Amino acid sequence: MSTEYGTEGLITVDIDADAKVAVVTLDRPPVNAINRAMHGALTKAFTGLGEGREVNAIVLTAAGRVFCAGVDLRERSAESDDRPLDPGRSWRDAKESVLNCAIPVIGAVNGIALGAGVGLCGACDILIASENAEFALTEINVGLLGGGTAAMRLVGRQKMRWMYFTGERVSAQEVYRLGGVESVVPPEQLMPEALELARAVASKSPIALRLAKESLNRFEEFLLPHDAAYRMEQDYTNRLRTFEDGREGTLAFVEKRDPQWKWR
Repeated sequence: MSTEYGTEGLITVDIDADAKVAVVTLDRPPVNAINRAMHGALTKAFTGLGEGREVNAIVLTAAGRVFCAGVDLRERSAESDDRPLDPGRSWRDAKESVLNCAIPVIGAVNGIALGAGVGLCGACDILIASENAEFALTEINVGLLGGGTAAMRLVGRQKMRWMYFTGERVSAQEVYRLGGVESVVPPEQLMPEALELARAVASKSPIALRLAKESLNRFEEFLLPHDAAYRMEQDYTNRLRTFEDGREGTLAFVEKRDPQWKWR
């Protein structure tokens, strides 16, 4: 099933109900530059998919040869911000809808990711990149700032600062070396690899996946000490044990069968 969100087909959402996987595709030719209409489309898509029960994992990718060339500077220069007291809020809402989506998001980076494109990558839980993917924070080249927090999730503090100050590109292979990408594959293998991973993730307990995502985001957000972070993770584990699905997983393992998740 395919559904368009926003106007002019800015993104598409394809759902495999059997696998419980959704594919969200940026589709704004020629380079998938982010405009304001896409902010709302992304927020609507990821919020809706996360709140529903139809899917347990999402793949975020893009049409064409470029993942995302960043913010559409032509639109930005032509329009005034509709929230002068909180500029950039609609983009933050869009990016946060990916980061805080209730279910895991796997980024399939099919080409260059610049600026806001790096922001979307940093909001994903896991990244797979094609061999021709590159990442850059190009805001400094046009006298702007942005993307540092997202880039630090991918490459660490020192490399992020190098990207921030120079605007230079970093290859997918280098981001892989630094731990920000799970795997680098030939372009034709990107979506098969991402979908295989998404199906594996989506097969897990839907309640466990959602509590896992929430707990990981919480202790990352607060930068908790290890003991406090582990204690919070234990609290989520104990919550899972109160659900029938929490007991079903253990029982299925003991009985050597596939678990039957019931959402309770």
